[in-house]
Amino acid sequence: MQSTPAASISLSLVVPMYEEADNVAPILSRVHAGLREYPGPWELICVDDGSRDGTGERLREQAANYGNHVRIIELRRNFGQTAAMQAGLDAARGGLIATLDGDLQNDPADIPRMARELMERDLDLLQGWRLERRDGWLLRKLPSRIANWLIAKVTGVALHDYGCSLKLYRAEVIKPVRLFGEMHRFIPVWVAGVTDPRRIGETVVHHEARRFGVSKYGISRTFRVLPDLLAASFFLRYGARPGHFFGAIGMGLGLIGTLIMSYLLVVKFGLGEDIGNRPLLFVGILFLVASIQFLTTGVLAELLTRTFFASRDRPDFTIARQSDPDLAGWRRSE
Repeated sequence: MQSTPAASISLSLVVPMYEEADNVAPILSRVHAGLREYPGPWELICVDDGSRDGTGERLREQAANYGNHVRIIELRRNFGQTAAMQAGLDAARGGLIATLDGDLQNDPADIPRMARELMERDLDLLQGWRLERRDGWLLRKLPSRIANWLIAKVTGVALHDYGCSLKLYRAEVIKPVRLFGEMHRFIPVWVAGVTDPRRIGETVVHHEARRFGVSKYGISRTFRVLPDLLAASFFLRYGARPGHFFGAIGMGLGLIGTLIMSYLLVVKFGLGEDIGNRPLLFVGILFLVASIQFLTTGVLAELLTRTFFASRDRPDFTIARQSDPDLAGWRRSE
């Protein structure tokens, strides 16, 4: 892929927010200060994920002070960070898309440097790495390190900090990726499904302690990572061909069951021995039945996969209110 100068690429910054009313004014101010030197046109998309503390109202109030390059999307209820991020990605118009947490712990001033680095290294995704995290060790750092280690081992996509929301993507790479559930933790894994993992890089970014609001994460998220990790690993390898996964297990079980039953057949008719009370007979029957079930599951999974791909344009969220897309503008460096 030919590298393009950052100056000619528009940027969309997506910020999902939930119960962050006190952070609205500071983050809009810091985004405008941090992107003042960005050489191309840019826009800011703030997604209120069904907050009840007035985050949506404050976003609308503050957006009026900056201009039509600040766009507000308010979801009808709390759908989760992944859905809020997907809503922002769907609305983004830039050639580059950056994502940022709404808690002021990421520094928007890192984004212009990341854009230059992404172009210079010819990457499709540049992941932020909070080398010096300003979080508590037990509730934030420890769960994050365990999760990062597990994800890297299972998926083979080796990064130091999957949990950092500060990421920069090429739009043509992230747009085809559909996020659901709580898959925002595994975005590099999903991106690896549409581009070469060698085009995924990381860079050290600044990190600050939370000043306002309350963290929505704790040590319990480590346990939530496990089922999501299994799902991400499965979809990465077998997302378009689940029948191969279930079919391989079914064929293996069927082969074992066939060998057992063949052996018992020889014992019964070749040696004339009674096999009716042998536990091995029931084991063989179990393996054959399980084989049929897995093969049938593989066929059903293939049908569901085709249904999923046919209906993937359906979003995983509903929007209550948003800025008029037809009036959306761009911000340019002064």
